[in-house]
Amino acid sequence: MKRVILAGLLGGVVLAVWFVIVDGVLGFKRGIEMKELADERSVYGFLVGHVPEPGRYVVNPEISPDRGFPGNDPVFAVQYSGLGHADAGQEILVGLVVMLLAPVLGAWIVSNASSPVLSGYGSRLVFFSVIGLVFSLFGVIERFGLARYSLGNAVALSVHDLVAWVLAGLVIAWLVRPTARDSMASAG
Repeated sequence: MKRVILAGLLGGVVLAVWFVIVDGVLGFKRGIEMKELADERSVYGFLVGHVPEPGRYVVNPEISPDRGFPGNDPVFAVQYSGLGHADAGQEILVGLVVMLLAPVLGAWIVSNASSPVLSGYGSRLVFFSVIGLVFSLFGVIERFGLARYSLGNAVALSVHDLVAWVLAGLVIAWLVRPTARDSMASAG
């Protein structure tokens, strides 16, 4: 079990390095998630005065009497979490905990897989990567839609997450191996 936890924690370190380089240094997610508005100060002032409490607000075009919602007019989403910049540390801490626990859980799942999965490095890596693929596909579904990300951005963010899972899987598949007990059980 110690080896599984170590594998998961090292996988989490790999995730952290990936996010620091790709998101922190290269600004990948920031480029998608934090675009700037031309008149940001006045929009900010309006939102402060009109968004009463935390929540997700969807702003639709005005309904026309003859045809309902105009088909090609944009729909906007405004999300307010109730947090300010002083709360950023809390968000980072939660993200780090998830970043460490998710690979530990994945490593545990791999360690409890069948003997054919555990038998080779490649099969362990593929098994772990499929777990990441499932999460990535759900990520596309969660991110894409009306007043959310465009399909291209939703897919890009999910591919980003999948690559992170595969990189963590490289370490986890290397460390999570069948034990002597597993070998004896499959032989007997």
